[in-house]
Amino acid sequence: MAEVTHPKYNLHDFKRLITLGTGTFGRVFLTRFRQTNNFFAMKVMKKSEIVRLKQVEHINSEKSIISRINHPFIVNMLCTFQDTLNVYMLMEYVVGGELFSHLRHTGRFNISTSKFYSAEVFLAIDYLHQHNIVYRDLKPENILINRNGHIKITDFGFAKKLGVEDRTWTLCGTPEYLAPEIIQSKGHGKAVDWWALGILTYEMLQGYPPFFDDNAFGIYEKILEGKIYFPEHFDIYAKDLISKLLMVDRTRRLGNLQRGSLDIKNHQFFSDINWMGLLNGTVIPPMIPIYMSQGDTRNFERYDEPLPDIIPPDMIDPYQELFRDF
Repeated sequence: MAEVTHPKYNLHDFKRLITLGTGTFGRVFLTRFRQTNNFFAMKVMKKSEIVRLKQVEHINSEKSIISRINHPFIVNMLCTFQDTLNVYMLMEYVVGGELFSHLRHTGRFNISTSKFYSAEVFLAIDYLHQHNIVYRDLKPENILINRNGHIKITDFGFAKKLGVEDRTWTLCGTPEYLAPEIIQSKGHGKAVDWWALGILTYEMLQGYPPFFDDNAFGIYEKILEGKIYFPEHFDIYAKDLISKLLMVDRTRRLGNLQRGSLDIKNHQFFSDINWMGLLNGTVIPPMIPIYMSQGDTRNFERYDEPLPDIIPPDMIDPYQELFRDF
């Protein structure tokens, strides 16, 4: 995959409007491009925090991966740049907000809604795997809903391009969504994303994930034990799919067998899915987000706004070389 080149901009080309989300070392802001008045999401990350938390490799990897991928269910990056304090990623603005917010508002989704989102997530993850990328951070907070009701997966901070070994050893992700092999530091590969799809499908149908506890270690114990409670209302095919995705032994996990992702795609749970219709946008989504204009933020949480950065004109940037690809 060749890297897509985009025109270079700088911070002054954009007006910062409101926070859309916060992370460990940065924020995502809604911004307006001054020349055209179009809206974009801008991910702003403090260099000093990235370095302090030893995340330089992750950030450079995120930039490298997302600039090379192109899929209808993955958020588009327009360009990147840096200044003395921060690195910036300019992304398309996805007006419908996080799947997480819609799920919390509804409580839980019905079978057809859950199936629709699971199928679109499957197509995005399968695309990444075909390009030897493991995503490693699937959760409702990282799935956005676009204005037409289709998904856009975002935040590639934990994504990794696999090398010859097809495995990586970094402990990363959200506790409730971690596959057993990540917890056990056994080395992990693409199968962790299929585990996470099982967790996501369960959470959409039930309103909470299958393994939860008051602390991370309690969650890890339950994941390794692998006992799943299915309420009576669960669809029989959903139960079967989730059970096969949540196999503690990854050599028996659906998606990681001889036929790979085809086993998931051809599962009875997805028997009425029009896969080509999903990809070309002809399937009508179960939910169309409400918005009044392209810069509407009603579907996002509200945050306290930080003061703008003030960069002294004589400030020296000790980290510029670490982010030279920005």
